[in-house]
Amino acid sequence: MSAAEVQVMGVRHHGPGSARSVLRALDNLRPTAVLVELPADCEALLPWVAKGELRPPVALLGHVVDQPQRAAFLPFASFSPEWQALQWAARHSVVVRAIDLPLLHSLAVDHQSELIDRHEAQIDPLGTLASAAGEPDAERWWDDVIEHRGDGTSAFDAVGQAMAALREGVVVPTDEERREAHMRTVLRRVLAEGHQRVAVVCGAWHVPALTAPLPVAALDARTLRGLPKVKVAFSWVPWTHRRLALASGYGAGVRSPGWYAHVFEHPGPAGVSQWFVHVARLLRDHGMSASPDHLIAATRAADALAALRNRPRAGLVEVLDAAHAVMAGDGGLQLVERELVVGPAIGEVPPDAPAVPLARDLATQQRRVRLKPEADARVVELDLRTPRGRDRSVLLHRLAALEVPWAAVTEGRGSSGSFRETWELRWEPETAVRVVELAALGTTVQSAAVRRLLERAAPPASLADLVVVLEQALLADLGEVVQPVVDTVAAQAAHDPDLTQVIDTLGPLARALRYGDVRGTPAHALRSVFDSLVVRVLAGAVVACRSLAPDHAAAMVERLTDVQAALALVDHPARVGEWPAVLTLLSERHDVHGLVQGRATRLLHDGGAWNRVRVESRVGRALSAGSATAASSAFVEGFLAGNGTLLVHDRDLLDLLDVWLSGLGPDEFVAAAPLLRRTFGSFEPAERRQLGLLLARETSPAAGVFGADVDPQRAAAALVTVGHLVGGR
Repeated sequence: MSAAEVQVMGVRHHGPGSARSVLRALDNLRPTAVLVELPADCEALLPWVAKGELRPPVALLGHVVDQPQRAAFLPFASFSPEWQALQWAARHSVVVRAIDLPLLHSLAVDHQSELIDRHEAQIDPLGTLASAAGEPDAERWWDDVIEHRGDGTSAFDAVGQAMAALREGVVVPTDEERREAHMRTVLRRVLAEGHQRVAVVCGAWHVPALTAPLPVAALDARTLRGLPKVKVAFSWVPWTHRRLALASGYGAGVRSPGWYAHVFEHPGPAGVSQWFVHVARLLRDHGMSASPDHLIAATRAADALAALRNRPRAGLVEVLDAAHAVMAGDGGLQLVERELVVGPAIGEVPPDAPAVPLARDLATQQRRVRLKPEADARVVELDLRTPRGRDRSVLLHRLAALEVPWAAVTEGRGSSGSFRETWELRWEPETAVRVVELAALGTTVQSAAVRRLLERAAPPASLADLVVVLEQALLADLGEVVQPVVDTVAAQAAHDPDLTQVIDTLGPLARALRYGDVRGTPAHALRSVFDSLVVRVLAGAVVACRSLAPDHAAAMVERLTDVQAALALVDHPARVGEWPAVLTLLSERHDVHGLVQGRATRLLHDGGAWNRVRVESRVGRALSAGSATAASSAFVEGFLAGNGTLLVHDRDLLDLLDVWLSGLGPDEFVAAAPLLRRTFGSFEPAERRQLGLLLARETSPAAGVFGADVDPQRAAAALVTVGHLVGGR
């Protein structure tokens, strides 16, 4: 072992300066083996790094085969030292070994177990070194010393010595002892194979543990003996710069991946001026001004700030301060931080890379419909009348059925004549874990969605749950689900004693029917079920609405509205025959709550079954002197709630309501005011303004309404105030 040359390169994961130093050191050493701090059981996937189709940022995803939610991500960026070392080895046909503890051990236990012991003391190496140098910000200190060095010179010996000093007297946690024992075991094995020049790329903290003299091999073997195991599978998945940022919660992340990528691609002083070129282009793309003078002034300002702050070169803080002062301002600076400091970059994984079949099929479907996963949110509007619009909608609805968090509908389908859907798409790396978790459901998106929906439709699913599944199946074009769920809905609805459950199914069924037609999805069996449910609702609605408590009556008025909307959506024959007859009974019966009476009257008006005269007559009877104030107020609330347009366009009805309200005695008015305030408060602001204008034209109260002892001058002053309150003047 002594005859071999081993260079241990202590780096910071995802450090651009570290990456350049690693490349230069590899060129000088010309090793025959490169060892990288990665789990040993992912080694079979490392040759993919040499393929151009695998473009960072990407990550290795390792998961427990029978428990996919137990997973670990191993991210790489273009400026990661490990990624550059792997690419160098591929270019020079050099042996690569992954030396860290295999994930089959790490994922065998949870984070509270004895394998990963977080209760032992551990030091913050960067923070300690920065503090010793008089720098409170460890990130800035490390950037100045290591990452912003543009010449590629290394400080590996100094870093190793510093870490050795820091580790003196520090108790190494149990999980790190095992990791380092495994690293040394692999290093010994490589040397035993006859390699004379070996490069080791690892986190700076581990350098002293891998530097000669090494402990006796038997001690490391004893440390690794008897570790628990699980079956682990690996795949490549896209990663993002945003997810690589520290703010995302990834422990080994960096604050500014976009800036680090720039520093790696443009090292040295020239990189600062090139950065401001990117800033100018970004600002111009968003309608802001950025001239050549701005570029020159910002570059000079950044260099001047670095000198004033005693920094060896301009860093991220200096370029941002200069951009804010010279070019961007507050609004532009937020844009720069989002797009350039962090960045929207997302990696690419070739279609033939190792992946679970479901993930491979999803990638194929995404390419087929031309919906590329992107890190930033994007809004996509689909026209369901076009083949591509339908294909995209079907894929997105199938993923929604699987609860894959890639896309969500951001706007309802609107009217019954709408052929448009609006979706918001954002691909997060964790989505890949969700796809792996669902892999057991099927090898394709379609088969997995079918199985998932059938599972949701199994007992004890309620009638409402079944209808939601049915609607999703129709939107996702999953005919294998439609017929079984239709049969289940028909059987369950026929025996469900709760009519409200049946009523609640009509709206989703109507939407499924309507938008099944829009998509060309056959739904003949669904129509027969809908017709049978309508018959049940017509037969039982009056009985279900009798003698309801106020809370139940309030819920029932919304259900009655939903029934009428469902009938209108599918243009059902009952909306002009049997349904108006049911509403007429509900409007007239004395054992029906005033809320329901009022809403039934309103629905008869909206549906055109009652003309204006008949509606005003019914409202007049409800507000007559012989009616109790509470009942009259409830009728008004049910009749008007949520829509004041009727009063705006029907002055006779408004006057009728005005006369009734003005005729209430003091105690009656106090009792009715809360209900009426809630009713009028539900109107749109424009409706309230128009009603205020109509009422404000009345300059004096109705004769005799307030008694004979009213002071006209004081009443007139009060009316002026009321006029201002209601928007009249």
